[in-house]
Amino acid sequence: MNEAQREHFARLLEAWKQQLMEEVDRTVHHMQDDASNFPDPNDRASQESEFSLELRTRDRERKLLRKIEKTAKNLEIGEYGWCEACGAEIGIRRLEARPTATLCIDCKTLDELRERQTGK
Repeated sequence: MNEAQREHFARLLEAWKQQLMEEVDRTVHHMQDDASNFPDPNDRASQESEFSLELRTRDRERKLLRKIEKTAKNLEIGEYGWCEACGAEIGIRRLEARPTATLCIDCKTLDELRERQTGK
């Protein structure tokens, strides 16, 4: 991977991280602004269900943020773009599709097959 490609992925990761952080801020403001104590139990349950779904989504995004930060660190130290399983270079097209990929397409395919076979 050349310097221009590393810079491209650094910008891509930073933009993705910024977008997720903005979503987190929006969620906090939305939950603060819309939190109401509805007298009707159905309205209250609907609101709690909506908040629960939003919090689960934000939890997944929080985990993704950690993965983005780890990927950015690997990019800085020159370990980005290499498969953690076999050591082969991960293709640029794969990294474009999934910038946080840590496995080459072959190892990821094998990993998914094992997952399906064991049901985990």
